Amino acid sequence: MPTPEPIKSTRTPEVILADLVAFPGLPGQPNGPIAGWIADTLQAAGLTVHRVPMPDGDRLNLLASIGPADQPGGMILSGHMDVVPVEGQAWTTDPFRLTNVDGRLQARGATDMKGFLACMIAAVPMFQAAGLKRPVHLAFSCDEEIGCRGAPYLIAQLPRLCAPAAGCIVGEPSGLQPVLSHKGKVAYEVAFEGRSAHSSEPARGVNALYAAASLARAVEEQAGAIVTGGRRDPRFSPDYSTLVAGVLRAGSAVNIIPDRATLAFELRTIPGDDADAMLAPLLACAAAEVEAGRAVSWHATEIARYPALPPDAQALADKLSSWTGQTPRQSVSYGTEAGLFHAAGIPSIVCGPGDIARAHRPDEYITADELAGCMSLFAKLARELSQ
Repeated sequence: MPTPEPIKSTRTPEVILADLVAFPGLPGQPNGPIAGWIADTLQAAGLTVHRVPMPDGDRLNLLASIGPADQPGGMILSGHMDVVPVEGQAWTTDPFRLTNVDGRLQARGATDMKGFLACMIAAVPMFQAAGLKRPVHLAFSCDEEIGCRGAPYLIAQLPRLCAPAAGCIVGEPSGLQPVLSHKGKVAYEVAFEGRSAHSSEPARGVNALYAAASLARAVEEQAGAIVTGGRRDPRFSPDYSTLVAGVLRAGSAVNIIPDRATLAFELRTIPGDDADAMLAPLLACAAAEVEAGRAVSWHATEIARYPALPPDAQALADKLSSWTGQTPRQSVSYGTEAGLFHAAGIPSIVCGPGDIARAHRPDEYITADELAGCMSLFAKLARELSQ
């Protein structure tokens, strides 16, 4: 694994990206190696790094500030350290070694979103030399790829770590086009317990699969009701909130009554829709299955949650647009941690190098020009915060 080195102007984003992609950093797994490398690298540059652990203690979020951290009006640059797995994908190069293939810098996470992290780290000397009057806060989160689980713990600590920021740039790949809004997401897994029996005497058992199937039908009916009677937002495609059942697990053999079944479903909301209110009938349906004797018990586990990002940061989007030359985009279909920063009262925009269409795919890549464009954006931010 890479050894932390001083950040020098000669340490380009490409060099730092090569170090970052060498850490698999899968979500939900201990991230000490990559978080430790980033923290050590920033500390070697003279920054104070705050470690914000997850409740189970084996994964970390990080925050470091450049300039007067106690001065309000700074800017947060935020990115996640984790990447999605590569199992089952046909890569032509080693996914955890940065490889230049005809100008494409290939590796898992190159575009989503270690390219942005590499630029954040490479820009430290530039920010330090700029004489910032308002600070830049570098935020590194964990577990974004499994429902933005890490960022809420980091955001909760911001009031004690730094003065209120004027805005947040979440560097998900957008081609450096400022993105104003995205949908939110809440996902649940509901588990039903039944009672096993031989299939020749089904009345002796309680078939948990049937309870899960009833809930799946309720999800389908609720989804239809949203389409026909829900709110619309023309910025999105589709222009309504969507509800989908995705995974049903039950049974071990056709001659055994299933004593356990689970159903996972997700709701993606347009800004302004109340996710909890829309999901409440489904949780009530699960409870009704038990009350009617079609299951012995049930339990719901929330597996993902992040709020929608409403288009409330037009001024920040216009400023970034003037710096990047890219016209602001009203919305994207994917979700980010920007909704969480917005919910905490921080105007937030999605804007980062690379193309989201390359994310989560084999031979994911970013280009040197895209990294250079991000560094140019940071240079303009440095001038802005130095005035």
